[in-house]
Amino acid sequence: MIKKTHVLIVCLFSFLIFSCKQENSTTQQLSAIDGLTLSYKQDLKYCISYLDSLVNSSSNKEIALQHYLSARDYFKKCEPILAFADSENYKALNQPNILKVEEEDATDIKIKEPFGFQVIEEALFDESLSTLELNRICEKTKNRLELVYKTTNLKLKDYHVLWLIRDEINRIALTGITGFDSPVLERSLEEAIISYKGIKEILTIYKDHFKSEKVYDSWSTEIDNTIQTLNGTFETFNRYSFIKNHTHRQLTLILDSKEDWGTDFPYQLAFKDNVVSLFSKNTFNLEYFASEKFDTISPEKVKLGEKLFNEKALSKNNTISCATCHQADKYFTDGKKIASGVTRNSPTLLYAALQQKFFYDNRAGNLEGQIVSVVNNANEFHTDLKHLETVVKNNAEYKEAFSKIYKDSITQNQVRNAIATFIRSLTPFNSKFDKNINGLENTLTTSEINGFNIFMGKGKCATCHFPPLFNGTVPVTYKESEMELIGVPKTNDTINAEIDNDLGRFLVFGTKQKKHFFKTPTIRNIEKTAPYMHNGVFNTLEEVVDFYNKGGGAGLGIDSEFQTLPPDELNLNKQEVSELVVFMKTLTDSLSINKKT
Repeated sequence: MIKKTHVLIVCLFSFLIFSCKQENSTTQQLSAIDGLTLSYKQDLKYCISYLDSLVNSSSNKEIALQHYLSARDYFKKCEPILAFADSENYKALNQPNILKVEEEDATDIKIKEPFGFQVIEEALFDESLSTLELNRICEKTKNRLELVYKTTNLKLKDYHVLWLIRDEINRIALTGITGFDSPVLERSLEEAIISYKGIKEILTIYKDHFKSEKVYDSWSTEIDNTIQTLNGTFETFNRYSFIKNHTHRQLTLILDSKEDWGTDFPYQLAFKDNVVSLFSKNTFNLEYFASEKFDTISPEKVKLGEKLFNEKALSKNNTISCATCHQADKYFTDGKKIASGVTRNSPTLLYAALQQKFFYDNRAGNLEGQIVSVVNNANEFHTDLKHLETVVKNNAEYKEAFSKIYKDSITQNQVRNAIATFIRSLTPFNSKFDKNINGLENTLTTSEINGFNIFMGKGKCATCHFPPLFNGTVPVTYKESEMELIGVPKTNDTINAEIDNDLGRFLVFGTKQKKHFFKTPTIRNIEKTAPYMHNGVFNTLEEVVDFYNKGGGAGLGIDSEFQTLPPDELNLNKQEVSELVVFMKTLTDSLSINKKT
């Protein structure tokens, strides 16, 4: 195996990463931001230099790997600042080895070949790839880094520094320790150590900002303990304990530091300002995920939206409502393989607000826009937006409620906003897993904890279903809801499998590279939302895990040129499959919502 062949090299050279770097003695005389800029640009220079060395030695793969490891480690040390200050270039430099398709509209579709560190990592072990092609990828990566170096002009306020540290802490917990960006070598834990050393260096540069020596010392001790904890192996690492005992502790230290520095966060990003847990109803800022004007989610508006959600008069023939396909007692699904009148399975609406795109093919950009499609669809409400206004204006109870909540005249926008507000309220975060990782109870079994660790590690589930939402909206910026081609079969036939006829995202703009691509849904409450996949092909969680364990469609013999799911078998044994399933069942929420049909 590639990984075993090169493990010695990885061990020998990962410790060398910072040995050649001498601390610049003038940093102490600089302001904090100047010192941070100097340190950051030095690390960028070392990263560029090692990539240059990689190109010059690319014919010798073992030496090239040594230079790659050094460059990658410096990149990881730069990551907290680079990802915050220059997020687009960070994404480009750390993108997966998958064809990038950008679809603005039907007339503006861009196809881009990937480059960056993940692509280099895979290329180093691809025997079919020429040295010339490897060098081309390295040069493109190096050129982008040189552009970053030349254009860097950090203008970070104190709260920016705390934000970028918080982002890196969350990035490590949600993607860094999962193998998300170390696809071959699985150096996730080693790279997390590098990133934490980068955080510690930032805090050292900003030491004078701390009025309380206790807060600063707490950071130092916590990071040292975290690094010690990360000295494990990829498959056996206890990610549950790491997040519970370290990540959440560090989020509390962020708030302690904010108070100690006397700074405020002027606005909220994806995470709320006072977040101390990644698995809480207080974790996410719902406004960040709403592209239309966002109003406070008041109990009155939620109640109004719930009533409209169950209102059959909104459809042309008074026969269906939103609740027809999204029933509260079925965790806002309908329990059918394919929903009535449409061609796909009904996904749950729980946590639907915490994503950037809607429908399986990502064709809607917000909840209000999704409602437009449902209203206009001849197989669903089969009416128009004006009809929504008419129904509400002709109902005395609705008129009174709208006048109290919206104050002005009733519009279809308000009707849609009320329904969307109800859906935005469906983020309970009260599952058994949430309660345990937040320390509210201690009821998880060893098998359930093992299952989470498999999900986050060997099973590679978390590289697409990112915790804590367990959907495809990518931490930590949450700007993109990913789509994947995993090769879902037409029927549950593992011997003569054929890919399902539904072309997915292709039907939106006709981009051939997007045939059979579908949005990655949440697996929260998955125990209650069978059957599974966009076509309802699998009836049990065991069938779903078996599909992934075989390598998805490719593992069943389905030839999909652009499959994004790695085709390799996961080699999960029966016990691991069982533990993975019992973990997923711990993500079931307790719902107290009124059950209506």
